Amino acid sequence: MIDSIIEQTNLYIDEMPKKERKKYGQFFTSKETAMYMAGLFSIAEDKDTLTVLDAGAGSGILSCALVEVLQSKKTVKKVSLTCYETDNNILDILSNNLEYIKNNAEIEFEYEIITENYITSQYLDFNHMIGGNPEPKKYDVVIGNPPYMKIPKDAPEATAMPEVCYGAPNLYFLFASMGIFNLKSDGEMVYIIPRSWTSGAYFKKFREYFLTESKLEHIHLFVSRNKVFDKEDVLQETIIIKVKKTQIQPEEVVVTSSQSNNDFENVTELRAPYGVIVSGVDKYVYLVTDQNEIEVLEKLNRLGHTLPDIGLKMKTGLTVDFRNRDILRDESEEGAIPLFYSQHIQDGIVIFPINKEHEYVVTDQKGLKQQNKNYLFVKRFTAKEERRRLQCGVYLSKKYPQYDVISTQNKINFIDGLATELSECVVYGLYALFNSTIYDSYYRILNGSTQVNSTEINAMPVPELGIIQEIGRKIIKTKDLSEANCNRILEEYCG
Repeated sequence: MIDSIIEQTNLYIDEMPKKERKKYGQFFTSKETAMYMAGLFSIAEDKDTLTVLDAGAGSGILSCALVEVLQSKKTVKKVSLTCYETDNNILDILSNNLEYIKNNAEIEFEYEIITENYITSQYLDFNHMIGGNPEPKKYDVVIGNPPYMKIPKDAPEATAMPEVCYGAPNLYFLFASMGIFNLKSDGEMVYIIPRSWTSGAYFKKFREYFLTESKLEHIHLFVSRNKVFDKEDVLQETIIIKVKKTQIQPEEVVVTSSQSNNDFENVTELRAPYGVIVSGVDKYVYLVTDQNEIEVLEKLNRLGHTLPDIGLKMKTGLTVDFRNRDILRDESEEGAIPLFYSQHIQDGIVIFPINKEHEYVVTDQKGLKQQNKNYLFVKRFTAKEERRRLQCGVYLSKKYPQYDVISTQNKINFIDGLATELSECVVYGLYALFNSTIYDSYYRILNGSTQVNSTEINAMPVPELGIIQEIGRKIIKTKDLSEANCNRILEEYCG
């Protein structure tokens, strides 16, 4: 059956412009991925009728995959499916595909297609408001590939779910939240979604709701970012998750990984303690892939401090250059101050000037200027394919005595003291931390986007300030900024 559904889907993809599909955040699941997702459910052997929800159903690939898996197990005798879909371009295809399944499935199959907005149509129910259904329909299992699309803060979908929205909302986590709401107690949900929710600051309220109402049981990772969706250009990291609607925390989470969306024959598996995977007050989700990464987390988590705890903080660079073109200068002139970019970070130190365009600014805007003092600069945008995610450089004010103030482009971050200026020892100590292998590994486990996020860095464990100073003194004494030397010195303090 699924081959026929895939064939119809591919015809639709070929005929429908990508721009049109993007309006709905549509990215279609491959056959292999759909079958893998459908196989993750744990259906009781005595369960003969199964109620299923597929929100944002698209062409029905996931629903079909689930029916095929269920009929192969020969325990479930009847599937009652509810689909939500609002895209008029694909509704006929979805309807035809579901009718095809009904006529060809080896088990009894009934379906309903709801064309109302999945989120706003349940607004009253979700918020337990007057006029809502006091006993809304609940499902045994939920499966989905929700739309991936940012929406305005005041979009109807965002205002319908204030409990999970903070900052810039995305439809995918609203669908995931509503999916949990739609589940019966002890029901299971399998979703394929971006990784960004696992640590992003804008997803804090979502994580709180999602990981309180349900518990992670299985996470599947794809090694390649660009081989998850066929015929699509999706470069954000995507994961498959299985959660159970329960208050009981499991002892461990299964973490699997494959190279791509059609390589499920070669899946690696790791079982990690739940408290290692889901950790901290912000409920970050750490995506470990082997025992070494578990040990990295456990080792650094023993340190017990964060940058703000010890009077330090990472901040984002001040100047958005393309929004301030009128103040940019290629060469120094009277009143000009240096504008530092990520390109100025070279081999562990900050080099200026480098004969780059727009290296100077002339401005009276206080918000674009910062005191010329010691900092650790950290590149804000790096990719998982690069050798290091954390790339930093020591900035010492004494090298630029002619300036009282400087500016930083917003594609770099900098660590500053909250009350006092950083000593040279502290700057070099911080450099040793963030240039070490263990800290780079920790951040790779935590973050799956291309942005080195200051909120995440400020939540990472660090030694107490006195130890950072000691580490810095040793770096200065050795005059060796290499990763190997940072590792050697750090080993004395982090074990």
